[in-house]
Amino acid sequence: MSDHINRLAPDIPQTLTPEVEEGVREMLRTHQMNPYATRDGDCIRRVDSPQDKGTPLRPAFLHDIEKIIHLPAYNRMNGKTQVFAFVENDDLTRRGLHVQLVARTARDIGRALGLNLDLIEAIGLSHDLGHTPFGHAGEHFLNDIYHERTGRWFMHNVQSVRVMDVLYGRNLALQTLDGALCHNGEFERQKLKMSGLTSFEEFDEIVERCWNEGPKLVKTLRPMTAEGCVVRLSDIIAYVGKDRQDAIRVGLVDEDTFDDGLGSAYNAWALRTFIADIVNNSFGKPQICMSEEGFHELSRAKSENLQKIEMRREVDGRFSDQVRDLFHKLYMQELDVLQRGDTSGSIFRHHIEPLTRELSFYGRTYDWQRDFDQTVVDYISSMTDNYFIASCERLFPETTELFQRRSYFHDL
Repeated sequence: MSDHINRLAPDIPQTLTPEVEEGVREMLRTHQMNPYATRDGDCIRRVDSPQDKGTPLRPAFLHDIEKIIHLPAYNRMNGKTQVFAFVENDDLTRRGLHVQLVARTARDIGRALGLNLDLIEAIGLSHDLGHTPFGHAGEHFLNDIYHERTGRWFMHNVQSVRVMDVLYGRNLALQTLDGALCHNGEFERQKLKMSGLTSFEEFDEIVERCWNEGPKLVKTLRPMTAEGCVVRLSDIIAYVGKDRQDAIRVGLVDEDTFDDGLGSAYNAWALRTFIADIVNNSFGKPQICMSEEGFHELSRAKSENLQKIEMRREVDGRFSDQVRDLFHKLYMQELDVLQRGDTSGSIFRHHIEPLTRELSFYGRTYDWQRDFDQTVVDYISSMTDNYFIASCERLFPETTELFQRRSYFHDL
């Protein structure tokens, strides 16, 4: 294994071209912003609230960062699977770390391109707020039952918008919400042009269509800002190498499993190479893009991870089928509680009542009675892995034996 050479992509530059490097240096020296960057004065909010106005001390999109990191939903990402569930290992990436890695990667790119770093950070930190327990497997399981019952689609990016805009009602900027909605790294693109979105009216219509049309529509979405485009590519860059490191750490694969020959060193290679590739191919342009070679390698590595890591761990196997069944059972159980009006249940005590209190501070209410299926989806998607497990063990004692975690000391 080499720490330096990707044998499948040996010729992609890992540094800026002299012309782009000089342009970046001059831009930083003169404190210029990219002409396609989002200015703080461009910030659009639903409510023109005085306390959300930008100031020299707290610019407009910095308000969004602070709102996001103080949400309970943000804190819960520390307890949600990124890829590996049921493994006691504090060195594995959880979703809370993943969003920080995305924000960090995107800020590196955005700094070199002269973009709005506060907006980049707000989008990066918020993009997975609506994610379920147990990663993408949990997302698929929750969608299966929701779609079967309602014909609507659950997708974590759409739920992230709902968490910020509806469930907590924090008056976040349209640019932040749009970046979260359009972030999906599952649908990679070599070139990302801004959508031209300008209003909440248009945005709300798109969100509603996402619930009704699902992946068919979501895969066509483009962010309205260059900052959102950067975060979208950074989402893939941040996990494509890190997921591999975690898979090697738990022994699912080894250093020689991957075709490029880099093993766990792919993470460092990917950060150097893809960040440089995006800056080289986007500097001074009205779009965010990669070279053909860079994009091909990013897509290849993502596909290899899917086949050698995610498909083996999250989707296939009898154990996942049992967890799928539990999503269904828990969904129907909580739906029954709502239909019976049993206010002693956990969905009331731990979900509806806290959200009602939170929203009351902003003169808003949680309309949980309008759509019980949506309320159940809000509740289950908000759960950490451990909370989901505890709920199932409390309601379905026969499942206790299922959740036998791979302990810290399994190898001793």
